[in-house]
Amino acid sequence: MGYLNHQQGYREGLLELRSVVKKDNYAVLTPDGLVNNVVPGFDDCDITILGSPRIGARFVDYLVTLKNNGGNTQGFGGNGIQTFIYVVYGNITVTVDGKEYELTEGGYVYAPPHLEMTFVNNNKGEDSRVFLYKKRYQEAKGVGQPEVISGNKNDLTWKAYEGMEEVQVTDFLPADLAYDMNIHILSFKPGASHGYIETHVQEHGAYVLSGRGVYNLDNEWMPVDKGDYIFMAAYTPQATYAVGLDEEFSYIYSKDANRDIEL
Repeated sequence: MGYLNHQQGYREGLLELRSVVKKDNYAVLTPDGLVNNVVPGFDDCDITILGSPRIGARFVDYLVTLKNNGGNTQGFGGNGIQTFIYVVYGNITVTVDGKEYELTEGGYVYAPPHLEMTFVNNNKGEDSRVFLYKKRYQEAKGVGQPEVISGNKNDLTWKAYEGMEEVQVTDFLPADLAYDMNIHILSFKPGASHGYIETHVQEHGAYVLSGRGVYNLDNEWMPVDKGDYIFMAAYTPQATYAVGLDEEFSYIYSKDANRDIEL
């Protein structure tokens, strides 16, 4: 046993992980269990596929670290697939329909389903990290077409979540029926919580940006921390308490919206 303990790559103790995966229900993925994937079109990137149809989602979430001049210049999305990119840290350049968007931490771009986006690292030799999302667009009669949206979370309007001032939410996309989904940040002051355990038809993929919490997922309480990823399927009971003393528990998450259920 002593031989194994002294070899490079082996832990001192037993292998253990906080991650929990219950397909078609919920999942918590922790950073120390993530592996890098090879995806055509992504060059000089560490890319992890988080939520996907293989776990029960109708979307795909990625965590991508762009190195050197890495990124995706081949084109991401389009042909019925809408995309969204958010900068966790660093500086990147995103191009949609010939227009460039320079994004720093908190910056984002939404590309509608008829347009591709490309993006490259622009962080002067340092890495950048992005949270990336794609979903097939659900058409609806009489609602128009979504448009390119860009901005930074620091410029958005925050509001009390369901009347609770200690829980704040902000929306990245307009409250417009042309959009069949939205991306939000939900932020809890230490000690704050949801008002009740939610059970709804919408599904979520969430990446924790700061702080820590204890999350109720299908009536199982799970500790979650900065850098964790949470998948919540349709109708999975869900709610959280923020824990800790001085940092807000905050996460970015997707939510399908503005559409009836297809049969």
